[in-house]
Amino acid sequence: MSTVVKVKDNVDVPFHIESNNSSSQQLTNSATSMKNHSNGNGNLSILSHVKYQHLLAGISGGAISTLILHPLDLMKIRFSVSDGRTTVPQYTSLSSAFYTVVRQEGFKGLYRGVAPNVWGSGSAWGFYFLFYNSIKNWIQKGDSHCPLGPKWHMLAAAEAGVLTLLVTNPIWVVKTRLCLQYGISGAVSSDTAVWYNGMADALVKIYQTEGIRGLYRGFVPGMFGVVHGAIQFMTYEEMKSFYNRSRMLPYDNKLATGEYLGFAAISKLIAAASTYPYQVLRTRLQDQHHHYKGTWDCVQKTWKYEGPKGFYKGLAPYLLHVTPNICLVMLVYEKFTN
Repeated sequence: MSTVVKVKDNVDVPFHIESNNSSSQQLTNSATSMKNHSNGNGNLSILSHVKYQHLLAGISGGAISTLILHPLDLMKIRFSVSDGRTTVPQYTSLSSAFYTVVRQEGFKGLYRGVAPNVWGSGSAWGFYFLFYNSIKNWIQKGDSHCPLGPKWHMLAAAEAGVLTLLVTNPIWVVKTRLCLQYGISGAVSSDTAVWYNGMADALVKIYQTEGIRGLYRGFVPGMFGVVHGAIQFMTYEEMKSFYNRSRMLPYDNKLATGEYLGFAAISKLIAAASTYPYQVLRTRLQDQHHHYKGTWDCVQKTWKYEGPKGFYKGLAPYLLHVTPNICLVMLVYEKFTN
């Protein structure tokens, strides 16, 4: 559309005005397109909360810490199943257990079950951090600067724990059974089905002899591990947030290495002290040398023959293992994601 505008000296200057019909139409089409894109690709908006660097950070931290600290995890497992009623080796102390294993099985014996442990820890931490941060990001609606309270931290951690356990439980069953193979060969048992020649062999034999249910032994007490993880991550996140607020800094401000290590250790000790018995129950249910009708049967027999102390067997090597373990995992994770 054109018009003529009068300016000084009575000069007529043509002035051209574009109709806004075209622009309006473009804006309308754009809005409609965005609306259709949102409605037609809802899954895309959900996937936008997934950050795969958390998966890689968790795998790296879990694998590195496991390779370094596996012998302590082996000791925790063997102490957990030592109830005095079976023929499995009985250890009087942690030092005696190390000496006995090296003498009977060689240095290699300290690394029984290390392959599934690396696979299990790497995948568990990877999936856990992936699920946890994706759920947390979804709760925050994509705004990472939006603080979450203890309730939401615990909810995100619990949901991530359930999803991770569903994926990794078969690996933990294999790891436990490989760690509980005593001696150098399968001579401890005439039944070849309970002697496994590695991770793949164990997965196949467990599935063939016990079905899918065998691969999910210890799942019920493992659910208490979800509570363990929820307490741990809620405590860790809240300590970091409180520490930053006390220094008048944003709640998600990055910390120094020593501060990450300290908060990781404290949160792990608090979670371990409150939930450790589930570890004993899960290990015993997964042990090929023990036979329980279920979780409640395991609880009753442990209480009957060993009392309250039975639920805390292996606590010392467990704390020696998990405290530096969680410090390494969290440090690698925090530095990786930074």
